[in-house]
Amino acid sequence: MKKKPAIGVHLGHHDQLVPFHDCDPLGIVWHGHYYKYLEIARTDLFHRHRLDVADFRELGFRLLMIETRCRHAFPLRFDERLSVEARFREIEQRLLVTYEIRNLTHDKRSARAWTTLVVTSNEGEMFMETPRAIRDRILDPAGAA
Repeated sequence: MKKKPAIGVHLGHHDQLVPFHDCDPLGIVWHGHYYKYLEIARTDLFHRHRLDVADFRELGFRLLMIETRCRHAFPLRFDERLSVEARFREIEQRLLVTYEIRNLTHDKRSARAWTTLVVTSNEGEMFMETPRAIRDRILDPAGAA
């Protein structure tokens, strides 16, 4: 299966050292904390496209997470350096964001993940297509009004 290219001009990115409080008794990052790392990179991605929470409110929309998945490949351990990249893969009917978490200490991929988000009105009505104002910011964040 051929991988779809990224959409938009920016990537979301996050780097950090693994803190002690993210690890289980074996010194390995507990699987639930991967979603925290993903969310930090996703927030950066949306920020770079002028799609922060305040932007959604100003546009009269809300964002709803409807699906997540994470496939682990190599562990992260206490005090190792990790990096997360987030990118848009689909934006027409939903916002599909894909991620790669890398263990930089060992130069290995630790996980791949994706999240699916949909846009709703302020009243909670789900749109079957991503509104043009949001798609424009993803395709041209500097020029979108």
